Amino acid sequence: MPIDRRELKSRAKTLIAGSKPRPTIAALIMIALMLVMGFLTNRMLFGSFSLSDMNRYMQYLQNGYYDGVIEILEQNSPSNGATLLSTLLQFIFNVVNLGFIIFCLNTIRNTGAVYANLLDGFSFILKYLWLNILEGLFIFLWSLLLVFPGIIAAYRYRMAVYLLIDHPEMSANQCLKESSRMMQGHKMELFVMDLSFIGWTLLESIPYYLGYAVMVYSMPYKQLSYALYYEVLSRNTYGHTVDFKVYDSSNDWEL
Repeated sequence: MPIDRRELKSRAKTLIAGSKPRPTIAALIMIALMLVMGFLTNRMLFGSFSLSDMNRYMQYLQNGYYDGVIEILEQNSPSNGATLLSTLLQFIFNVVNLGFIIFCLNTIRNTGAVYANLLDGFSFILKYLWLNILEGLFIFLWSLLLVFPGIIAAYRYRMAVYLLIDHPEMSANQCLKESSRMMQGHKMELFVMDLSFIGWTLLESIPYYLGYAVMVYSMPYKQLSYALYYEVLSRNTYGHTVDFKVYDSSNDWEL
């Protein structure tokens, strides 16, 4: 059954305007965290660059003196510890973003959303990490065939994170396989929905913090719309009751 994205997006706008706690405030918290982590990451990875180093880098680059460019990069390359810490910060932000998805699901379901939901992703952080590793691996393997199979695989697994939130008893592999089953016949539909947000994505890229101001609205708008999409898709797939007891885990390692 086709899903009307316009109706979902209209509902998302209504939720932004009338829901309490405010989705825009949750987005503000996310953006503040993004800025702090971005600042820390830049300091760790590029803090050793002096102004003179940057000027020489740009001069060498403009003059085509690439040996000098490589030399400056090698002299100012971050330590392994700094790289590891920056990766850890990015993963922590991803876990908080998982909490934002939980917040949006609670908002659309009217099941007591609170700003503390942003920390709820830490309750299954290891399973979320494993889900990301497996999803990235499977998409990479499909991408080896050609670009398009990799893109199709990315859409095939889009619902896996929502399934993990709703059914933490499921393994990461089960979430990926169940997402693949749910998305049969809906991948192009979700792709078109992604394209419908292209204007907001372009506005988010505006420099001088104007893009972040746009994200205060666009972040919950997108995420509420996708949460509603998952809700309707799961209802269309399973009805009002979802029973995973019949799930066959004997073929967990199939792509």
